[in-house]
Amino acid sequence: MQLRKFLEEQGFYRIPLKKLATGHYLFSAKINGVSGDFILDTGASTSCVGFVDSSHFLLISEASIIKAAGAGAINMETMLSRKNKFKIENWEIKDMDFVLFNLSHVNEALSQVNEGSVHGIIGADFLKLHRAVIDYGRNCFYVK
Repeated sequence: MQLRKFLEEQGFYRIPLKKLATGHYLFSAKINGVSGDFILDTGASTSCVGFVDSSHFLLISEASIIKAAGAGAINMETMLSRKNKFKIENWEIKDMDFVLFNLSHVNEALSQVNEGSVHGIIGADFLKLHRAVIDYGRNCFYVK
């Protein structure tokens, strides 16, 4: 039986991914009804949105004691935005939390290989909670 058929019979939703020149995988989604581009990153512990895109997505943020680290940067200041709507095509959740931090280092790396900038990163917190299955061979992932 094909993976797609099996997972869809189990109630999983299929989301196409675009492979970037950096090897990252990109998909589009909406936060609070506003469209954006996101990298799917199994190595990121939490899902995040760039500070500069906070107002774009109508995010209400609060102070956070979390310090972010990754992609060569450490001890970055963060904020937290709770209970946001997150929609990928026809699949939606209503209580997604995002860490807000400076994504300029990520977007700079993307621009160096002529890729567009991203609004955020969807990480392991989301992937685990929604039982994600990534099909690298078919450039897609599934969530439940």
